[in-house]
Amino acid sequence: MPKVVHFEIPADNPQKIIKFYTEVFGWKIEKWGDVDYWLVDTGPKTEPGIGGGIYPKEKPTDGTVNTVAVTDLEAYMEKVKTAGGQIVGSPMDIPKVGRNVMALDAEGNKFGIIQFSEEGMASM
Repeated sequence: MPKVVHFEIPADNPQKIIKFYTEVFGWKIEKWGDVDYWLVDTGPKTEPGIGGGIYPKEKPTDGTVNTVAVTDLEAYMEKVKTAGGQIVGSPMDIPKVGRNVMALDAEGNKFGIIQFSEEGMASM
């Protein structure tokens, strides 16, 4: 079955977004060559997950919603707020999966945060 293997985040101010995701999740973000594009390394290749990119926004867009797995949902909700983002709504329990909440980064791009339950981890 096809899987998501890359994500891209449009940004009015790429440096602001790079700072935000580095502070919140500890991602390693580096410029790619001579173009206005930054590669996002979200962690070791031996762990589940994907990498992506950040590029200058060319037109208004809602963009893609990506969901990030964390070990402590409430702690990361606080990190999002501290780094200049916002939490949208309340955390929601997803039966047999975990707890999820939607958030906005420092430029208003929507993303999800999920803390898997033991049952959710076992099904991965």
